[in-house]
Amino acid sequence: MTKHFNLGSLLVIAITFILFTAALFTKGFTHDLLLETGVLLVSIKLIIMAYKNSKTSEEISKELHEIKK
Repeated sequence: MTKHFNLGSLLVIAITFILFTAALFTKGFTHDLLLETGVLLVSIKLIIMAYKNSKTSEEISKELHEIKK
């Protein structure tokens, strides 16, 4: 897992989760919770995209290495 997530990604995940939890307890279950949930979902989507990019890049690199052989 650490091969695909660098320190920056893990830090963003932690900060996003902490801020979402803090917003949940300060705002409560109100209309603003929908906004906070949207921000959390966008962050999760970006993290998933970065992971998929990393996996795809690794696969392409392996294929190029095989072609060179």
